[in-house]
Amino acid sequence: MTVKIATVNLGSSSIRLDIFAISGGKSKREASLRQEIGLRRPEEVCAEFFEAHRAGNGCVAHRVVHGGRMFTTSVVIDAGVEQEIMRLSPLAPLHNPAALACIRSCREALEGRVPQIAVFDTAFFAALPAVASTYALPPDLCAAHGIQRYGFHGLAHRAMWRRWSELRPDLPGGGRLVTFQLGSGCSAAAIGRGRPLDTSMGFSPLEGLVMATRGGDLDPQIMPFLLRVAGMGVAEVEALLNGGAGLRSMARTTDLRDLAGSKDPLERLAFDLYCYRARKYLGAYAAILGGIDGVVFGGGVGEHVPEVRAAILEGMGWCGIELDAAANDAAVGHESRISTPASPVAAWVVPVDEGTILAEEAMNLLNEH
Repeated sequence: MTVKIATVNLGSSSIRLDIFAISGGKSKREASLRQEIGLRRPEEVCAEFFEAHRAGNGCVAHRVVHGGRMFTTSVVIDAGVEQEIMRLSPLAPLHNPAALACIRSCREALEGRVPQIAVFDTAFFAALPAVASTYALPPDLCAAHGIQRYGFHGLAHRAMWRRWSELRPDLPGGGRLVTFQLGSGCSAAAIGRGRPLDTSMGFSPLEGLVMATRGGDLDPQIMPFLLRVAGMGVAEVEALLNGGAGLRSMARTTDLRDLAGSKDPLERLAFDLYCYRARKYLGAYAAILGGIDGVVFGGGVGEHVPEVRAAILEGMGWCGIELDAAANDAAVGHESRISTPASPVAAWVVPVDEGTILAEEAMNLLNEH
């Protein structure tokens, strides 16, 4: 029997909707839509898509960014699940509330005829080693409030690792891999033989790399300083950190292709800072992994902006990465090796297919029930 599964992949800058037909363990994408967020609300896009493409006899699988401690695997959405997703919204304000709106919109458009499933970005990192997941704060305080490194973009990092493992079957579990998901939101992960050992995002999606509207790593004292000295309110600081920092705070555009060629000193600094922070994490993860076998780039920026990849990998010959400049320039939007054939460490661009993983997670959960 063919099962139809719909997927909703809501990011901070775009929404991707797919319908998969699954039969005999194989999936085929039957319909797809990608739309930038801004002109229309995501839940409106969902409603229109599903009114035109019914989910049939399967389900709808939603990417939900923050699952906290409770959700370390995919679950069928009920009132309790929705309540917990909402409770976690302050930790992912750009994502969880919008995901809930899409869940409710899909339920209404499909008249509640099919189950909806939540697939959590944090699940891939649920078993991080304690040294990577723990913050140096009082343990009782952390336990009481769920303060730990959760990690995000788990679907994307899982997809890159899986494809890398197919490309390098000679490396057990994919060996030692660093993955970069570079888009509007950005993160890096260190994966050793299929096990995530560390990742750049933490308690929320704010930590780590420089992003389009988020600044990544900051001295924590900046926040109380802004409250006490700059006279900002809590809501103002939260809005700054989530939507008014990063590239947007330094440049007229968040488009890395434009920033790469800009002659404006501040815009050039924004580009350099973005790449410097990523290179810094690459070096740190090489140390954590005890050397690396591969580096994989995914996401809108990672897949389409060669200048960013070149700047991140610049000067990394010491750890075995030799960039093939011509191959890197040609790798725009398609899978390609961008390191030289003789490079001890292979660097690749791999288009991230989160939709397929969403559909697989949903199918596995349906089979369990």
